[in-house]
Amino acid sequence: MRITMIGSGYVGLVSGACFSDFGHDVICVDKDQSKIDALHAGRMPIFEPGLDQLVASNVAAGRLTFTTDLASAVAGADAIFIAVGTPSRRGDGHADLSYVFAATEEIAAAVTGPTVVVTKSTVPVGTGDRVEAILREKRPDIDVAVVSNPEFLREGAAIGDFKRPDRIVIGTDNERAKQVMRDVYRPLYLNESPILFTSRRTSELIKYAANAFLATKITFINEIADLCEAVGADVQDVSRGIGLDNRIGKKFLHAGPGYGGSCFPKDTLALLKTAEDYQTPVHIVEAVVKVNDSRKRAMGRKVLTALGENPRGKTVALLGLTFKPNTDDMRDAPSLAIATALADAGVTVRTHDPEGMVPAKAMMPDLVYCADAYDAAEGADAVVIVTEWDAYRALDLARLKRVMAGPVMVDLRNVYQRADVEQAGFAYTAVGR
Repeated sequence: MRITMIGSGYVGLVSGACFSDFGHDVICVDKDQSKIDALHAGRMPIFEPGLDQLVASNVAAGRLTFTTDLASAVAGADAIFIAVGTPSRRGDGHADLSYVFAATEEIAAAVTGPTVVVTKSTVPVGTGDRVEAILREKRPDIDVAVVSNPEFLREGAAIGDFKRPDRIVIGTDNERAKQVMRDVYRPLYLNESPILFTSRRTSELIKYAANAFLATKITFINEIADLCEAVGADVQDVSRGIGLDNRIGKKFLHAGPGYGGSCFPKDTLALLKTAEDYQTPVHIVEAVVKVNDSRKRAMGRKVLTALGENPRGKTVALLGLTFKPNTDDMRDAPSLAIATALADAGVTVRTHDPEGMVPAKAMMPDLVYCADAYDAAEGADAVVIVTEWDAYRALDLARLKRVMAGPVMVDLRNVYQRADVEQAGFAYTAVGR
């Protein structure tokens, strides 16, 4: 099949590369000439494990190409995926759909025959209706079906998620579009990946409901972690104890400094706005957003408490900046709130991250960026693990202690065991333990 992917960011590039690896002919489109030039040169605009090799192999095979020319890419395509950004709109938190509608206008001007337009971007309920209205108004002469096909990709594990999905959600009532989408995803039939066909509006809501529920699980266990600290319980054992119940499940029950990234923050806000528009408030999600925001600030206070009565003038080594490992994504990362709280208290912040330092420098230029964890810990009064990169899971504690001014570890991801850290001579603070 011939597939056009409009948008060569995280979702578009991963999806396009995976579709081409299935054997489809894929053209990825982006307005940013520098991004297209970089892709032609084999340079990825994002960090995602294995993506560079996947792109290179399919470019070499002739199945994956990149262009800024949307019109030529759209002409004759069997399926046209819209995978542009939908960031939170300033002021009300609603998803900014301007890029989606601009892409739709360009598709309408360029489409040459029957095709299927698929919204891969995360969009509020009813967006597909508006996309269809634009296409029908601009091109009443063309048979174009509009489908919702939300993505469920985890940053750092996106390729595996795409090729071995829990489910494929397709929102359409159009029989021709259903067959096209079956053909698009036919290579996954061997893995018996379930395809759920729904109405378009149901499909759009599934994406938001899924992310809101996962954000709720994270926020729930973080609040339970606080209770564990107060009563003398261990949140990791609590997580195991409730996660073994298959009605609950063990995933997303790891206590930490709060969620961030490109999806959960903006999707929960967009869901709140949609619920408000339809006068059906979702109070649980409202509480999740509020608690998560306060959680990040509370982690800054936790570090300050571990530094003692007068933290001003002290130095902290902050290990990990991205919102999770195996990505360079700094969007709404807990490190932003933590570093700000420390700087406001007069603490010098030395930091390291395997992939996130370039974007972090643009957001926090006053931090001291270091070559590795031990460089960051040089002269520090405390070391704080913010992101659980593999590089921080087996640190040489004796070496760490030798280079530090004060042996304090604040483990916001519960990577280490208290007995091991204290035996190495550190004062140890964890989350919910």
